[in-house]
Amino acid sequence: MSIVVPFRVAGRWLGVAALVVASLLGGCATPPSDPAERAQFIHNNDPLEPLNRKTFALNQFLDHMAFKPAAQTYVAVFPNDARTAIHHMLDNMKEPTLAFNNLLQGEFKRAGISVGRLLVNSTIGFGGMVDVMTLSGVPRQPADFGQTMYVWGIPSGPYLVLPILGPTDARDAVGSAVDSYDDPFTIVANQQGFTELTTSRFIVGGVEERAKVLDELDDLEKNSVDFYAQMRSLWQQHRDAELRRGKAPDAAPGLYDDPGAGKAAPAPAMPATPAKPGASRARPAHTALATARHHAVAHRWQPAPKYLSLHHVTRCATTRCVGRAA
Repeated sequence: MSIVVPFRVAGRWLGVAALVVASLLGGCATPPSDPAERAQFIHNNDPLEPLNRKTFALNQFLDHMAFKPAAQTYVAVFPNDARTAIHHMLDNMKEPTLAFNNLLQGEFKRAGISVGRLLVNSTIGFGGMVDVMTLSGVPRQPADFGQTMYVWGIPSGPYLVLPILGPTDARDAVGSAVDSYDDPFTIVANQQGFTELTTSRFIVGGVEERAKVLDELDDLEKNSVDFYAQMRSLWQQHRDAELRRGKAPDAAPGLYDDPGAGKAAPAPAMPATPAKPGASRARPAHTALATARHHAVAHRWQPAPKYLSLHHVTRCATTRCVGRAA
């Protein structure tokens, strides 16, 4: 029996295909000429912004008409404990995908934890409705194929807004399609002809995710000057934290270097002191020693030139022995 491509995979690929075609028809934004605006344009990584804004407006319309009311109904009908159990069960079904991607990333310990969580939560946790492992101090180990491609060094590509599915980028759009296609539960359900289960899982997961941010998105939409730009920034920051697993990004090269290090400031030049009339000019050491001996004999000092002070020599030279020193 052939494997039917699930609705989620088809949606991802159709969204990417639509964006590619639209970009070829002129949906790209023109980079600004101003240096500051151009730097911000590059930072946003949103060359398809005109098209993305239109897709975002479509998603907002669909959200207000269907998705938000469905999430509100879900919250009203199901108590918090029931919603938590559904959330845990959906997460438990993703554990094989987490283990697979952690394995591809070389995170063997994390992959082993994901396998252990699947086995324990599926049995003791009543099909995953109770997250026994998290309660026991063994948390979930998130991973996806988009993150795997990030670890492999594949660039993210431009920021995208897909119909219904929302914010992503080119790398994560492909990664989500791969994760959906190689999901073991999806494969088994499609092989057995239960494609409705796959579709239902996708819809329930979307409603459950929307229900978790009902208040947050409402507040953000009301208080944002540019809701599209705010959502783009928040998604990029959140995704960057996911890719790095919460680690801070590497500092730019030379960020903490002292620009003046290694360049010693030149010592200020001492102003030349003009010579006083009649003052003796500096002489080499052997000449100064000979002069000191001459002064000792002339003034009946004890011949101990090594104890003579230059102050005595200078004072003598400037008073009584001017012209005598050799």
